[in-house]
Amino acid sequence: MDFSTRRKGAKKEVVTNNTSQKLQFYKIPPTETVSLHEFEEFALERLKVLKAIETAGEKFVKTSSEYEAYVREQLRNTKFSKLLKSEKNDENDSELRSLDNVSHFILRLAYCKSEEARRWFRQQELDLFRFRFSLMSESLKKKFLVENNLHYESISDEEKSKIQEQLAAVSNKGTGVVESLEYFKVHFTDVLDLVQKRKVYLHKGHAYVAYDDMISLLIGVYREHLSQALAITARAIPHLEEDERLLPMLSGLSKRYLGSDYDVKKSTVGQVTADMIDMLSKKSFPLCMSHLHSSMRQNHHLRHGGRQQYGLFLKGIGLSLDEAMKFWRSEFTKLIDVDKFDKQYSYNIRHNYGKEGKRADYTPYSCMKIIMSNAPGPGDSHGCPFKHTDVDLLRQKLKNMTIGDVYLDKIISEVKAGRYNVACTRYFESVHKLPLEYQAQTFSHPNQYFEESQRTLNGENKPVGIGTPQRSQKTMTTTSTENKSQNKTKSCIEEFDTMDDDFDINEVIETSA
Repeated sequence: MDFSTRRKGAKKEVVTNNTSQKLQFYKIPPTETVSLHEFEEFALERLKVLKAIETAGEKFVKTSSEYEAYVREQLRNTKFSKLLKSEKNDENDSELRSLDNVSHFILRLAYCKSEEARRWFRQQELDLFRFRFSLMSESLKKKFLVENNLHYESISDEEKSKIQEQLAAVSNKGTGVVESLEYFKVHFTDVLDLVQKRKVYLHKGHAYVAYDDMISLLIGVYREHLSQALAITARAIPHLEEDERLLPMLSGLSKRYLGSDYDVKKSTVGQVTADMIDMLSKKSFPLCMSHLHSSMRQNHHLRHGGRQQYGLFLKGIGLSLDEAMKFWRSEFTKLIDVDKFDKQYSYNIRHNYGKEGKRADYTPYSCMKIIMSNAPGPGDSHGCPFKHTDVDLLRQKLKNMTIGDVYLDKIISEVKAGRYNVACTRYFESVHKLPLEYQAQTFSHPNQYFEESQRTLNGENKPVGIGTPQRSQKTMTTTSTENKSQNKTKSCIEEFDTMDDDFDINEVIETSA
């Protein structure tokens, strides 16, 4: 990683990015000074983009027009909207360049702490790079290769003619088309994704890559660089412990949920009562919440982590404070007397509803927070079953729920791939007996699961026709959730306005040197 080293007190050396294009490998850290306000604002804007990239990849084939259309639509709602036109030319846009570079390095700091977080960040950044490269003109693509010292030599016409039939066979193109294409000869390890898909001709350890597939070479280079950079940054994180302003923000970014808060809405308060929870848990609760409900019914108690995760979920589906007190009291008092319950547990319930302490109106946990927070220990029931349960035990439990083998294999496959929210979505499809061709919107919040379940049971969600290259057959629409996301982003930034002291971001990033 090309960081410029600098000791405290030494003269600052301004390092500029020597590429004339917007797309880059992020080898040179930013040197500008940003405020705490901008620090978090930049990070949240890029996080929105990466979340959109993740959703698009789960719903559509990455090379399809539907994928591109979805990403374009989502980018228009962010400060990265200029990317949609700026990749067509190399005009200098310092504002976009600053946003792009600074936000990448901030999220690199936020997502470097665990292998799981690094894997997620790396994959979304690679997909974003692939998308941006596809927007560039042919002249800019070639210019990008030159400026990044990526010199791949084309094979000679003589060599191409000798293997023309093999090249045509793997590419499903006629020999006449192959003859007009430019091919590069590289080591097969540089294009493993093409090798896996059998899209290249291999001979004596070399792969023959068409110019149209050049992006696979670039992705391999970027992946290697980003993996090393994240590992180096992770070792540098302890040096930031003395900065009490940044660590809370960096720690929270990797768990940040940008969708609806699912706070208690006026239209839902009072609609869910304590007597309805047993029925709802069987029909519309995600696996994590149905597990918590079953554990409480069985043990007549939940430890603090479970009470927080489950209690706020129930609040989000419309359980009022009075009904919540009734629900928890009726179950806990099967083991303890009422006085003990009121002394030890009622305060916490009222606190979650904003009636005690600092009177904050707490919102339900998102999937990201549940997955990334402390794992459950012995006696705990909280957490994500797809993340925190042994795979063999999870398979056994799901099989006992009479989930069909086809659905079961899909769920376990996603779990092994570390795509826990997608596994939860496949679980949703199985318990709601949706057709195999139908794929629901990937969930990122337990309360989103509940709402989607209620709509499905009420007949509001119906599968549409099959035959497009979409991974999901549902049409995405912009809803008020995006407006709430923007409002939440604004409130998060406002929290740090009182500490809006300028600081040099390079002081933070170059600690990884």
